[in-house]
Amino acid sequence: MSGNLYLCATPIGNLGDITQRVLDTLRGADLIAAEDTRNTRKLLTHFGIHTPVTSYHEHNRFEKAEELIALLREGKSIACVTDAGTPAISDPGEVLCARCIEEGIRVTSLPGACALITALTLSGLPARRFCFEGFLPADRKRRARVLEQLAGEERTMILYESPHHLRETLKELGGVLGEERRVTLCRELTKRFEEAIPETLGEAQAFYEENEPRGEYVLVIGGLDPEEADRRRQSAWEALSIPEHVARYEETGMDRKTAMKKAAADRGITKREVYQELLKNK
Repeated sequence: MSGNLYLCATPIGNLGDITQRVLDTLRGADLIAAEDTRNTRKLLTHFGIHTPVTSYHEHNRFEKAEELIALLREGKSIACVTDAGTPAISDPGEVLCARCIEEGIRVTSLPGACALITALTLSGLPARRFCFEGFLPADRKRRARVLEQLAGEERTMILYESPHHLRETLKELGGVLGEERRVTLCRELTKRFEEAIPETLGEAQAFYEENEPRGEYVLVIGGLDPEEADRRRQSAWEALSIPEHVARYEETGMDRKTAMKKAAADRGITKREVYQELLKNK
């Protein structure tokens, strides 16, 4: 019978945020798979836990996952931890979890600290709908594609960033989203000098041109105003002829009747008007 994989959330700064359930699981597991064994051993020492630890990180996440799967198949229980926060969130634990599910091995997630949720609740920005992007891609083409998608995003956006890339990222975001877009920069979360600073992207960029970024950052960014989003969509549709507009929907696999209805709704006209325009262009 297979063992269990436990995804164990660990503190992001304040050791008091660890749960009793996580502590009990770390003590009872056969093995702990840790992103950085040095950091994890400090945590375990603090709580008097002596469970064996193995390294599981970004650079060995695929091959090591297979080794861990083999142990799980033997009935071993494994606790997976990241450096700080919840495994699988911008973390190689995502790969191990997916492989376990493919193999029919039971996975349990033990909730606890998570930087993105902590930052969102501190930001004062709308929290009903949000999207998490983690770290922006390093590859220039992929990065540009993601930034282009974010330009039209109406939900609150959450990004992670390191101090040595913060200035560049703020400049790119300001160029794409506009320097007046609201952002809350969070750092040192749950620690003594925790900060959650609300400002605009332009203000943040100016501040960090004069001051050295310190610590890991979570950026919580306001989404595009819905009315502005509607104006942009309307402007994009108006740039197309009615036949082009209908064809755009049909290219997605939509049937002619539904495409006509959608195009009419986008343009604020009747379906009959769309039909008549299509007849003219036959």
